[in-house]
Amino acid sequence: MVAVDTIVDEIEALKQNRRAMILAHHYQEAEIQEIADSIGDSLELARVAQRFEGDVIAFCGVKFMAETAKVVNPTRVVVLPDLNAGCSLVDSCPAPAVHAYKKRNPDHVVVSYINTSVEVKAESDILCTSRNAVAVVNSIPASRHVLFLPDVNLGNWVKKQTGRENMTIWQGACIVHATFPGRRLAAARSEHPQAVVAAHPECPGDVLRQADFIGSTSAIIDWCAKQPQDEFIIMTESGVRYSLEKQSPGKKFYFVANENCNCSECPYMKMNTLEKLRDCLQTLQPRIELPPEIIERARIPLDRMLALK
Repeated sequence: MVAVDTIVDEIEALKQNRRAMILAHHYQEAEIQEIADSIGDSLELARVAQRFEGDVIAFCGVKFMAETAKVVNPTRVVVLPDLNAGCSLVDSCPAPAVHAYKKRNPDHVVVSYINTSVEVKAESDILCTSRNAVAVVNSIPASRHVLFLPDVNLGNWVKKQTGRENMTIWQGACIVHATFPGRRLAAARSEHPQAVVAAHPECPGDVLRQADFIGSTSAIIDWCAKQPQDEFIIMTESGVRYSLEKQSPGKKFYFVANENCNCSECPYMKMNTLEKLRDCLQTLQPRIELPPEIIERARIPLDRMLALK
């Protein structure tokens, strides 16, 4: 087996030769985050990809994120270490079903979470992330009916935060966040009474009701760094530990197991490895290829989101 240091050296050399940039989501393995040029959530990485002027973007995340990078920078080569790195939210929201909804409700505004396929993005009026979903919905006139898709928990939280009644919410869910049980969080609070709770809005309502802070992955990292407390219970994917400990050295972070795997890991995010990253930089495969018309249509709602401050 090739040593990790050797693989890292190979990746660094390939990156230079390819004029490549490595983007990594907070949920990637720590060893991938260690060598990434930029680490962030979906919104942050979309902005970084938009500004990139090299030749190759190696996106260490899941497929919809790499598709987004291709949409905002269509002239660059975008590779994904493992093309099977999917997302349960994408699977829960097929583009034909969204198209059919639009035909039945042509006056509704379609707000799509960035955790959707590029084909669904192309059917949307505006996109959002967990960081800006409330601002996106608030930017739409109150008289307009909103279809929010696909995450039901995020949608319910946004509806509560905005006070918006005329809002239909798609019934999709994240296999990690949606299976965090409130009872396990309650048990963790009893075990760590000094800890405060930070939760991602994709979590169920009984988890969010116990949280001291609700926000996107990067917002959770920033919030924990600013708090005077030393102990935190984190209700999101455990890959975020790398950035939490980097931004808040000396603080303790506890993660709660979900019902699916009795862990707090996304199986799709963990498909990417250093070996696969090296190989995709070497061969420029698997490569994200999208039809120009899909890029053009998906770019419109994505640009609308990115234009919001």
